[in-house]
Amino acid sequence: MDDALDRLKRELEIFGQQNDRTVTGREGRMLNITRDTGEFLSVLVRATGARDLLEIGTSNGYSTLWLAEAAKVTGGRVTTVEYLESKYRLAAESFAKAGLAQHIELLHADAADILKRTPDASVDFLFLDSDRAEYVAWFADIKRVLRNRGLLVVDNAVSHEQQMMPFIELLQSDAAFTTSLVPVGKGEFLATKAASG
Repeated sequence: MDDALDRLKRELEIFGQQNDRTVTGREGRMLNITRDTGEFLSVLVRATGARDLLEIGTSNGYSTLWLAEAAKVTGGRVTTVEYLESKYRLAAESFAKAGLAQHIELLHADAADILKRTPDASVDFLFLDSDRAEYVAWFADIKRVLRNRGLLVVDNAVSHEQQMMPFIELLQSDAAFTTSLVPVGKGEFLATKAASG
């Protein structure tokens, strides 16, 4: 384990928790994943050997560090997308300290635009932790960019169950996907794309 990277993760955890206790507006909150979710993502990336990772919703970069640390092991790279300038800057600072620059591409962009520009079947692992109201609109592109046997992981499936339900029902009703709800952290919904999907 990289002690410096782990210290950075701990700092981001504390910052996120303290920030979110005092800031009420969504745009100013970090809304980071939990540590056990980070560990879970790390195991998934390593177990699947994912090399082309896409993260929608960077925030301050905490979740990205878990993904990039695992991608370093698989020889992969994380492309992470953040729309808000303030969070984009925080993430850039985090990544500069992490020593994982060659495994992270940080984009200050609109997720819908990035998904539209992403080539078909080019993503092994897609982590979705963004504006839940947009997920249904993004569904066609999410399905298109995910490789056969690729894995989609969606955060907040338990903590925001009602908001997530339309998107989850779309995935569950699509024969191309096999799905599972994992009660770790705020709830992770997993969907893997069948080879024939």
